[in-house]
Amino acid sequence: MRLHVKGKNVEVSESIRLYAEEKMRKLDRQLHELTEVELELSVEKNPSIAANQVAEATVRTKGPTLRVTEASTDMKASIDQLTEKLLRQVQSYRGKRRDRQVRGNGIPPGGSMSIPDEETGPTIVKVKQFSVKPMSAEEAALQLDLIGHDFFVFRSDESGDVNVIYRRKDGGYGLIEPQE
Repeated sequence: MRLHVKGKNVEVSESIRLYAEEKMRKLDRQLHELTEVELELSVEKNPSIAANQVAEATVRTKGPTLRVTEASTDMKASIDQLTEKLLRQVQSYRGKRRDRQVRGNGIPPGGSMSIPDEETGPTIVKVKQFSVKPMSAEEAALQLDLIGHDFFVFRSDESGDVNVIYRRKDGGYGLIEPQE
């Protein structure tokens, strides 16, 4: 496992860096040595937020990208909570991976989407790129649960089209497929 610790709105002290590395070593047995783990430590500047010490981990595996965020009043407590939650997610991912047949390599990411500039229109504040891998809708629902987001973009292994699966308010899932 390759660990990268960085700070956002905060300088990461050597003691916090060593503490984070020590805690994240718990994941070493669970993850492949080439797996990239990014740990971002930050402090929320809003005085009304009591739990302002935030730790966010992103684990890029061969399969899904796992993401965990934890916040508390103490950075070390945030790191502890994050490590435990991440361990549970990794074990869940490994268990599901063992139970299912692993698919082939992903498809390289497409180009970036261009949106015309409008003075009164919405502003794009973040752009992400990722590989869109062929999989079934059921596998995409599992990926959605693992990353903890409200939607997941994937390529249908049946039609080859890009689809979106999303979590509905009633607890079910919705699937968006393009129309010819």
